[in-house]
Amino acid sequence: MSDTHATDKVLVLACGAIARELEALRRAGPLSHVTLRCLDAALHNRPERIAPAVDAAIKKHSGSFARIFVAYADCGTGGELDRVLDAHGVERLPGAHCYEFLAGTEVFTALADEEPGTFYLTDFLVRHFDRLVRQGLGLDRHPELMPVYFGNYRRLVYLAQTEDAGLDEAARAAAAWLGVSYEKHPTGLAPLHEALHTQVLQWQN
Repeated sequence: MSDTHATDKVLVLACGAIARELEALRRAGPLSHVTLRCLDAALHNRPERIAPAVDAAIKKHSGSFARIFVAYADCGTGGELDRVLDAHGVERLPGAHCYEFLAGTEVFTALADEEPGTFYLTDFLVRHFDRLVRQGLGLDRHPELMPVYFGNYRRLVYLAQTEDAGLDEAARAAAAWLGVSYEKHPTGLAPLHEALHTQVLQWQN
């Protein structure tokens, strides 16, 4: 979707890790009035880079859109993202991280209270588990670091945005590799739709 003559339009700047989900909502209608721009999904593993990247993207696009919304949670920035957004007068998705807005706050809080030592996967993280976890954390080269990263985990929860037997199998394999129990919680897209509703969907032309 072009930015040309878009001064009355809405821009959603999003984490690339939820690009599929947001595009599915856009195609289905709820976000058909917005322009979607996704930042590099690799930032998911580099939270210290998220706030500067979002700041640069807002500055780049602010003259072309009437409103900008950021489809990130805090995502490990320690409040740095909120400081950037406050300076620009821009809002973001609620919560501490994507697991919360994908599952819904109530569901996620119950899961976290039930077992604090839970490692969460989404569809994106299941698809890219080897690159982001095994290789990204260096565990393919230094398996002796497993206890350092995962010694306190007891359970893996797959928050599934889609019903995909292949992803379910891959998530189970990830849990087995980590040596933890496995649970699947289908979330669909409803919690993400709800999280976007009050801030973005009300801005329809």
